[in-house]
Amino acid sequence: MSKHHISLTVNGDPTEFLCETEQTLLDVLRDELGLTGSKEGCGSGDCGACSVRVDGRLVCACLVLGAELNGAAVETIEGVAKAGVLHPLQQVFLNEAALQCGICTPGIIVAAKALLEENADPSEEEIRFWLAGNLCRCTGYDKIVRAVQKAAAVMRSA
Repeated sequence: MSKHHISLTVNGDPTEFLCETEQTLLDVLRDELGLTGSKEGCGSGDCGACSVRVDGRLVCACLVLGAELNGAAVETIEGVAKAGVLHPLQQVFLNEAALQCGICTPGIIVAAKALLEENADPSEEEIRFWLAGNLCRCTGYDKIVRAVQKAAAVMRSA
């Protein structure tokens, strides 16, 4: 099999790698680039644990081929904190204990950040709708929704 040379931007940094035709973005992030924050929960796009942003769009990294991303901009959970300072979403999730095992948390935070960038004051219904593609098998969703609401308030006041 031939490898594809791909150049893209990951979390603001220009990046190049070689990947096989069948390697998913999730495989590339974890295996080629060492970015292990995005998790594989299902491998079929049903759980959202591998949610990342590609050119600003929220996608499941297990459903996107790495070879299709030449020139793209990718944001992963590793790019959410800046200069060692947690993003308000990350800090609130910790403060509010809106996580347990942590498998789903990176995808939920990436999805919630995308929501808050589009809507700084979402209703509970909008948060639940936006996060419907992210499954949590440990905590239930009330703490997660409350954490997103609180982070939105923190971000609006900043």
